Amino acid sequence: MRLLVVEDDKDLNRQIVAALEGAGYAVDSARDGEDGHFLGDTEPYDAVVLDIGLPKLDGISVLSAWRKAGRATPVLILTARDGWTEKVQGFDAGADDYVAKPFHMEELLARLRALLRRATGHATNELVCGPVRLDTRTSRVLVNGSTIKLTSHEFRLLSYLMHHMGRVVSRTEIVEHLYDQDFDRDSNTIEVFVGRLRKKLGADVLHTVRGLGYVMDASVAGAADSAGR
Repeated sequence: MRLLVVEDDKDLNRQIVAALEGAGYAVDSARDGEDGHFLGDTEPYDAVVLDIGLPKLDGISVLSAWRKAGRATPVLILTARDGWTEKVQGFDAGADDYVAKPFHMEELLARLRALLRRATGHATNELVCGPVRLDTRTSRVLVNGSTIKLTSHEFRLLSYLMHHMGRVVSRTEIVEHLYDQDFDRDSNTIEVFVGRLRKKLGADVLHTVRGLGYVMDASVAGAADSAGR
């Protein structure tokens, strides 16, 4: 999953980015409203952490512009502890949740997990596809009850596909959500990651749909893969 952090405080921006990357997300960041608005308007993020008090363009204006443009990306706003008016303005502008400063990083991570779950139609932290279980809280993956080890990119790929179970996801979409902005993107590497995942999962749940992309679906036996792995 790919996230955007828009926070003008250099240290806090760095701390949030580090925490999110440590939790397995691809993360881009901006330190003013103009850059943040541009990134959110041009890149397909899965969620955004948006500070309200930004230079050049305030967070409420940024959020309002995204919503007016039809951007439905989940947005979590950062507000002052006693800034109830900011919270109300944020929700009215289209925010999905908020965290008041100062905050514990675990709360921010938990609220983001909840936003991502709701946005993809999942009710709990555990995503299940046949014998494969992914715990979004602990970043733990189990197959038939046994933990398997994945690289960061393998985990991001599996997480994105499992958040969108039952839907065919194109290679282009995967590339857009798997890597941050500065990464040298190569769609050909997706096939490599898919091959590695299939070997590690050892389960018939990750299928190729020729010409379209990939789908996580335990109910599909061989129909999709008959078109080619």
